[in-house]
Amino acid sequence: MNQTFASLDEQAQDRATRWLARAHVRPTRQRLSLATLLVGDGHDRHVTAEGLFMAAKASGESVSLATVYNTLRAFCAAGLMNEITVDATRSYFDTCVEDHPHYFWEDTQELTDAPSGEVAFARLPDPPEGSEISRVDVVIRLRRA
Repeated sequence: MNQTFASLDEQAQDRATRWLARAHVRPTRQRLSLATLLVGDGHDRHVTAEGLFMAAKASGESVSLATVYNTLRAFCAAGLMNEITVDATRSYFDTCVEDHPHYFWEDTQELTDAPSGEVAFARLPDPPEGSEISRVDVVIRLRRA
């Protein structure tokens, strides 16, 4: 059984190493550890810095919250993630960088993907002179009925 866990851990680290290499991000020990938590199982994630910090601590990684924030922002700058701000006090970091909308569940404070094909805009405003639209974030706030 330990063979299986070791092999899964190796696979997760290999996936994380390839993810970082794709964006030419140097795989320091802490970056690799956080990347493994984010993409090691091959599924996209929506995480807060605090949630990733707690997961890192639970996995035995010695990392500060400031390092987690800095690493997440570095991953965003490298194009590996997007930061989705849901209010003035909370941001989520999404490993899926394709354009897609999100649901924000107010009761659980969870961010999930919404169906992309069901959101339509007739038109976006023209950006101010000398600027261009880099991204449009759509966050649909939900509360349980």
